[in-house]
Amino acid sequence: MQNPLLDHSALPRFSKISPDHVEPAVDSILEENLQTVQSLLAEGGPFSWESLVEPVEGLDHRLSRTWSPVGHLNAVMNNGPLREAYNRCLPKLTRYATEIGQNESLFRAFEAVAADGNVSDRPRRAVLEHALREFRLSGVALPPEQKARFREVMEQLSSLQARFEENVLDATNAWSRHILKADKLDGLPDGVLDRARETAEAKKLKGWLFNLDFPTFYAVQTQARDRDLREDFYRAWSTRASDAGPHAGQWDNSANMTDILALRSEAAKLLGFDNFAEYSLARKMAGSVRQVLDFLEDLVARCRPAAEAELAEVRDLAGHDLEAWDIHYYSEQLRQQRFSMSQEDLRPYFPVDKVLEGMFETARRLFGISIRSSEPVGAWHPDVRYYQVDDQDGSRGGFYVDLFARAHKRGGAWMDECIGRAKLEGVDDLPVAMLICNFMPPSGDRPGLLTHDEVVTLFHEFGHTLHHLLTRVPYPSVAGINGVAWDACELPSQFMENFTWRSEVLPMISGHHLTGEPLPEETLQRLIESRKFQAAMQMVRQLEFALFDFRLHSVGRGLSRAEIDETLAQVRSEVAVVNYPEFSRPGHGFSHIFAGGYAAGYYSYKWAEVLSADAFSAFEDAGIFDQDTGTRFLNNVLEVGGSVPAADAFIAFRGREPSPEPLLRVSGITS
Repeated sequence: MQNPLLDHSALPRFSKISPDHVEPAVDSILEENLQTVQSLLAEGGPFSWESLVEPVEGLDHRLSRTWSPVGHLNAVMNNGPLREAYNRCLPKLTRYATEIGQNESLFRAFEAVAADGNVSDRPRRAVLEHALREFRLSGVALPPEQKARFREVMEQLSSLQARFEENVLDATNAWSRHILKADKLDGLPDGVLDRARETAEAKKLKGWLFNLDFPTFYAVQTQARDRDLREDFYRAWSTRASDAGPHAGQWDNSANMTDILALRSEAAKLLGFDNFAEYSLARKMAGSVRQVLDFLEDLVARCRPAAEAELAEVRDLAGHDLEAWDIHYYSEQLRQQRFSMSQEDLRPYFPVDKVLEGMFETARRLFGISIRSSEPVGAWHPDVRYYQVDDQDGSRGGFYVDLFARAHKRGGAWMDECIGRAKLEGVDDLPVAMLICNFMPPSGDRPGLLTHDEVVTLFHEFGHTLHHLLTRVPYPSVAGINGVAWDACELPSQFMENFTWRSEVLPMISGHHLTGEPLPEETLQRLIESRKFQAAMQMVRQLEFALFDFRLHSVGRGLSRAEIDETLAQVRSEVAVVNYPEFSRPGHGFSHIFAGGYAAGYYSYKWAEVLSADAFSAFEDAGIFDQDTGTRFLNNVLEVGGSVPAADAFIAFRGREPSPEPLLRVSGITS
């Protein structure tokens, strides 16, 4: 039987993929790719786009089509055999990437093509520029001994980063809380209680059984009146995969953190950078370590006084000093007092189907596309949906949607590439994306219902999805999200968040799940007014994460566990307004920077938020659904992918360089 991972004739058949398919498929693709590269080089010169670069683009595309379903399943349907197969392949993939990146003959051939004045097409020039940069960042110019060490470092990093993520997932899945007394649960919403009751019944237990997925954790923090219960959940969440808390030492990421930082520093030094942050910035808009630190520290100076004032309001309402597990609860009480509504009050008005329908209509009005449901053949779970995207000229691609939390699914929300856009010799693939969230699942007769915060998250990931799908670039390495400066990748996602706060859009995405009644006008206006509620506290929280990340990676060496803790403590003393307990271990679960792609890049959220707020202000000036403005955003940002430098793309749309003022204005922060 043919290995489904090697069948690229249609969408992946996720339901047919087994762990036994993974390693043979990867081995086969890697071997074929290396042989093809050797054959291409053996032909000698002169090399051209058609004889060299386009075939290499095709090789990368084939590998991506094979590996993307594997990485995706490991994130959303994690199990022991799949995890083992995934981990066995990581060193092989890293070894392959560095072998290609350190191939001097291939590098010289690409240089020769780049020097040829015949390659004037902008996307092709971008492919060449990015490829030459990646050769250098892979150590192509290093002497043999250092090349070998760089390869070793990259392989070790890939394994350590995967282990870090697994520890967080395992620690999250391992914790639960069984409760028998109803009074302990006072204040929790019915949907959370229903789900916990069903979970208990499934294990033949009485009462309620709670897990540590984010929707449950957040509901407890914001709604549970029992302070001990809030502390219990907070302690479990904030100590995941660490040396503290209920599973202290069992999935401890302490050694992984120090090892990862040391290896990243070594890799950067091998390539001639002073630190990993400098190495990371080679792929970003920001020009220097100092520029990023100045950017973050300036925002701290502007926002911290407002955050302190916001926290004082919470403390006044509570009437006592606040612990970390009190903040969300009393903040929600203050929100209800000020705006006569809570997130849970809004949930019945945001059924998933209505939100999706309105979100798709928003995209239609902005960008002239239509989105229709299609059968998700071979999907990985019954919850999964699939949608086709079309415009007046035909299909633009499609995307999967997997919205609900479940066991063995990585927490958080993200968009990932399933298939990249590719129009090459013998290949004509339209882009396909995977939009993943972890919302509270339906329960009994109750459909999936979202808080407004979750609606914002969904629009955010949809922005990434549109960026991937609406590309017009035919070359995979610079199509869609690929090749885009990392600190600009969040521009389309954060841009789309703005629409969830507009009176023109809210009626399109809301309607009571029982009656269809629209969100009452008075409630709608209060919701819009609440956008600025505790915006400064949210801002400094993100700045705390960003500075912690960037300072860890801007030291020119590895750090001990004590130094990591000292860095966190120093950042918190400068930035945070909340007093965190001694047992809190945020770094141990910080997958974005220790396991994901945000190492020395978490600042990107704030960097891109400046871009997105400024971009959206153009729509505020011209009209939220102004077609000319929407078309300019589509043409200059979404369609160009990584074929145009991010700064140039923004200026082409906005007509000037970005300003932070729209972000501060929309957040209600005066400086």
